[in-house]
Amino acid sequence: MFNFKDLLQQAQGLQTKIRDLQDELAGKTVTGAAGGDMVRVEFTGAQEMVSIRIEKELLDSGDQELLEGLIVGAVNDALSKVRELVSGEMSKVTGGVRIPGMM
Repeated sequence: MFNFKDLLQQAQGLQTKIRDLQDELAGKTVTGAAGGDMVRVEFTGAQEMVSIRIEKELLDSGDQELLEGLIVGAVNDALSKVRELVSGEMSKVTGGVRIPGMM
């Protein structure tokens, strides 16, 4: 027989685990890089950029277009790594079941 109360308790337990995971991910960081590490950015698991490092030689080159492209590349690299991190950690919590609206 279907027990709605048990289902509701399981959903609430999963919701708590996901909230805890989100807090944990906010404390983790990943680094994205481009241009042979001439541009490095660091993001949290909550997709917030916390730092950017640009090698002095690149700044001194005066090549704005190159610098802009490398920043975009490093940010995209970091965000890709964040998505991988979140997806891997989320699958541990959900047992591999994809939840709409979650990475």
